[in-house]
Amino acid sequence: MKKSENIVVGISIGDLNGIGGEIVLKTFEDSRMLEFCTPVIFASAKVMSFFKSHFKSEINFNSINHLNQLVFGKVNVFNCWNEPVNIEFGKEDIKIGSYAIKSLQAATKALKDNHIDVLVTAPINKHNIQSEDFKFPGHTDYLAQQLEGESLMFMVTDSLRVGLLTDHVPVKDIIVNLTEALIVKKINAVYNSLLKDFNIVRPKIAVLGINPHTGDNGVIGNEDDTILRPTLQKIKEEGKLVYGPYAADSFFGSNNYKNFDAIVATYHDQGLIPFKTLSFGQGVNFTAGLNKIRTSPDHGTAYEIAGKGEADENSFKEAVFAAIQIFNNRSDYEGLTLNPLKKSNQKM
Repeated sequence: MKKSENIVVGISIGDLNGIGGEIVLKTFEDSRMLEFCTPVIFASAKVMSFFKSHFKSEINFNSINHLNQLVFGKVNVFNCWNEPVNIEFGKEDIKIGSYAIKSLQAATKALKDNHIDVLVTAPINKHNIQSEDFKFPGHTDYLAQQLEGESLMFMVTDSLRVGLLTDHVPVKDIIVNLTEALIVKKINAVYNSLLKDFNIVRPKIAVLGINPHTGDNGVIGNEDDTILRPTLQKIKEEGKLVYGPYAADSFFGSNNYKNFDAIVATYHDQGLIPFKTLSFGQGVNFTAGLNKIRTSPDHGTAYEIAGKGEADENSFKEAVFAAIQIFNNRSDYEGLTLNPLKKSNQKM
């Protein structure tokens, strides 16, 4: 396993008019972070110098044009472009969106080529990134295409993990997308991530229902009875500890979520509203199921406070720590897989 400070964390800078630059600066102004990793920010030295001056930061950067110039124990900036960029905090700008994509594409290539170990993405604006060359609703869908595996949007903290069967799907299309194949694929992705990424030997997973009160025996829809319950039963017969469907309205308020290693919600707001209510500012968005590790903070560009020095970096910092921990856990798991004697001695 790599020494902790030699784990290379790639950072895509996100929307330059948002709070991404500020939270990256604030995270690595704490020099102790360099004991845990070596960061590489995919942007430009000119942009990062602008942020440093604007936010009166004391941070020092190592500017590089090739990833083999990286210096361990320093905050590296990989120059994805050299031209000046006009940054106007709080403004939605198509040109700024194109720089966010340049950063993401360069960081993703570095991840694929093993020049960085993990990727942490600062927030983007899903509207201004759209172009003829980039037609993805966000990071997750782009990375799912670029990297091997079956992607899963997995929101995580130390005490709460929420996965989604459908993520950035319009409400009117949720039922159309909820097939047996999708449910099996997503729950398997949650299960495998709990094993490999979180070192949980016998994961317990709760699944939330589709309809209010899981349909009330067909009174409020029959999809829970015709789609969800039969599929969960098949998964249980494989020996996985999967429970539900549970009525979503009372599941979190009753603290039932504390009895499980992960909760699987059927759609975006069903899972993310309680997750962000319980953990906002500490949560991490982890793209599970891929052959590489990507995390991000649980918030957006926050244009309304951009440039004011008011942004809270804690979620971004947690995303860095989560990426490092998942990298280590996955390395341990692969080591156990290669050495069954170690695995037999692992505590249950």
